[in-house]
Amino acid sequence: MTTPPPALLIAGHGTRDDAGAEAFRDFVRELGRRHPELPVAGGFIELSPPPLGDAVTELVERGVRRFAAVPLMLVSAGHAKGDIPAALAREKERHPGISYTYGRPLGPHPALLNVLERRIDEALGGRDPQAREDVTVLLVGRGSTDPDANAEVLKAARLLWEGRGYAGVETAFVSLAAPDVPSGLDRCARLGARRIVVLPYFLFTGILPDRVKQQTEGWAAAHPEVEVRSAEVIGPEPELLDLVMERYAEAVKGDLRMNCDSCVYRIALPGFEDKVGLPQQPHFHPDDDGHHHHHGHHHGAHSHAH
Repeated sequence: MTTPPPALLIAGHGTRDDAGAEAFRDFVRELGRRHPELPVAGGFIELSPPPLGDAVTELVERGVRRFAAVPLMLVSAGHAKGDIPAALAREKERHPGISYTYGRPLGPHPALLNVLERRIDEALGGRDPQAREDVTVLLVGRGSTDPDANAEVLKAARLLWEGRGYAGVETAFVSLAAPDVPSGLDRCARLGARRIVVLPYFLFTGILPDRVKQQTEGWAAAHPEVEVRSAEVIGPEPELLDLVMERYAEAVKGDLRMNCDSCVYRIALPGFEDKVGLPQQPHFHPDDDGHHHHHGHHHGAHSHAH
């Protein structure tokens, strides 16, 4: 009798935006439809139902004993490095006998860069791709207190710029990190940009991508001399579905390449020295009925991400 492949657990960030949360749930359902040979479930670390613990329980109730967890996140920030591994360690205590491997975040991957390029073209109304030399892109990330995560957004921006013919690709963040969106647009204008596409580096719609669009519109109204357009989020594209399965396959094979070289929990980076060796806790999710049984007892669980 052949051993069934490990199930697939999708770990999402969570959003207060109902449409964004439903987009995640739809995405998980589509993965399940595409891969009927695999049990697939998904849950959130915070803000949205279902919590990750419920997704694990769903898999266990379906007879799953082994699964691979993939964080549906573009960059490796605190959630991917600490919260999810700590939550998975807690679930292992709740469900004796299960085992899991942990995949790595999604970006920056060439397939997603191609989707971002498509979003820029759509925002420009299908203009001739050869006429990109007057287009400056402002790639806007979520923003984090983790400098490594913010640096990954700049890496994505550089990879998006290389070989595609744009005048430039600048970066900004919608929360927790500088420059913010208006400051990023100011920088583009100071560099001489006359046509700017603001590109949200987000998988699905939500409060933060909406904020990016609102701030962009506000800046554009105050600077009529500059043409500013807003692009859409990545969305549930075939490339994203395929990439999740690529990360799943890596996790199953044990090909894990989490970025440890500039991780604030391992390396003393200037201004972040107090984070080295910091214990990681499961993130509190208000819908997780069992959180109080184990919350706070998984010091060092961050090592699971590495």
